[in-house]
Amino acid sequence: MNRSKPITGELLALKDEIEGYAIEAGLDFFPQVFEVCDYDTINILAAQGGFPSRYPHWKFGMDYDQLSKGYAYGLQKIYEMVINTDPCYAYLLQANNWVDQKIVMAHVYGHNDFFKNNAWFSNTNRKMMDVMANHGTKIRRYMERYGADAVETFIDKVLSLENLLDINELFETSSLKRHRLEQEEQQKVESEDDGYLIDDRSQALKSFMRTQARMNKKEEQKPQEEEHLVAEKPLGSKTKDVLGYLIRYAPIEEWQADIIGILREEAYYFLPQRMTKIMNEGWASYWHSSIMTRKALDASEIVDFADKHAGVMAMSRQNINPYKVGIELLRDIEYRWDRGMFGKEYNECTDMKEKLHWDRKLGKGREKIFEVRKSHNDISFIDEFLTPDFCDRQQLFTYKYNPRTGRFEIDSKDFQAIKQKLLSQLTNFGQPIIEVEDGNYGNRKELLLNHVHYGVDLDVNFANETLRNLYSIWRRPVNLKTKYEEKEVIFHFDGREFKTQH
Repeated sequence: MNRSKPITGELLALKDEIEGYAIEAGLDFFPQVFEVCDYDTINILAAQGGFPSRYPHWKFGMDYDQLSKGYAYGLQKIYEMVINTDPCYAYLLQANNWVDQKIVMAHVYGHNDFFKNNAWFSNTNRKMMDVMANHGTKIRRYMERYGADAVETFIDKVLSLENLLDINELFETSSLKRHRLEQEEQQKVESEDDGYLIDDRSQALKSFMRTQARMNKKEEQKPQEEEHLVAEKPLGSKTKDVLGYLIRYAPIEEWQADIIGILREEAYYFLPQRMTKIMNEGWASYWHSSIMTRKALDASEIVDFADKHAGVMAMSRQNINPYKVGIELLRDIEYRWDRGMFGKEYNECTDMKEKLHWDRKLGKGREKIFEVRKSHNDISFIDEFLTPDFCDRQQLFTYKYNPRTGRFEIDSKDFQAIKQKLLSQLTNFGQPIIEVEDGNYGNRKELLLNHVHYGVDLDVNFANETLRNLYSIWRRPVNLKTKYEEKEVIFHFDGREFKTQH
């Protein structure tokens, strides 16, 4: 796909203007590259996670079909697409009017600054455009060699597990730093000779092969046992990085280990974006609002901007709007730190009138939001800075569906209930936390997973399908320990039957 083109003329001049405002505001960003494309191309990009080249898989076509129909029926419209790379690429919709293009450019510079400076993005690969293209090339070669159906079926099974990640892997240890250096050397090799892949093995595959070599060496050093299914000790240690565990210990072929490594690398690349959705969109919205209202807007464009901005900030009873919650909470932090509305003296003040008019004229608001942008993710952002006053002003409530009236109704206005609801939705993105507990459960090389239970039972149908997919990779019975209907249970799948063991 090559249907986007660099901006020129008035758009290029506008880019220079908006970039000047962003620099003046103190934003620190990667070199910014804008390209313009039609709605069909931007739908393709959105379906592929923002990247022009991905591995072949039916889910990208399905996502494209949904986006295209949404646009055709007027249900949704993508104004821009911005990618966490260096330089930072962003795509503008050709059909945007002039005010839209101004808003989008200002919004993109906010995202760019966040990508570069937020700690959770600090170890992401900024050359992911090339990496994604190489991944696509490798998987196409595997399809040619082993068959498209076999490879795509295996990808389906791995994708069902791609949310089983460990956020601690985002921060480099010494071994991860060595891995990154090896990866950079590999990319240099792969970029040579007009893109021909001199060494077509990914780092995940090389790690897998080293592990296999060590295991084979150990096998040669001990006498062969008649019962090859029995192991003498557990495999590995506890980890939430299920895909990494499968690469190291599952009895899979080299091409399968390589594909798991490819999909795992991509999942970890997108993980910080999932962890900072409210902050990232709030930060970008804060700066597009600030730049537009203070610098970039002409008088004739104010009403048009207000209409577009209000549409983006509209709240729903079913879901929180990350743009709205993010921007308003950042504004609240700026307001409080400008006036000194924090700390021991303020918190212990019992005079409500004094607290209402509290103003120590500290002027530290802008400094504080830059500090928050640097170190927080959505959970710590909400946990530390959400206040009862903020919930009252923004009219944040918890809702529940009333089947008698057929409507969503206010369930609670209690601050702790609201905060707990938000945090529970954000913890692991509302998905269950699963960890590998034992790779030799029952001394039979069965896999045992543990569900870290936080008050919400697993969906049995999802558990069933997930264990079936795990079994096809582990090739031995798989087990999942959890609490279901207030009882400790183990879901078990042996290749034939899914059952519950108490």
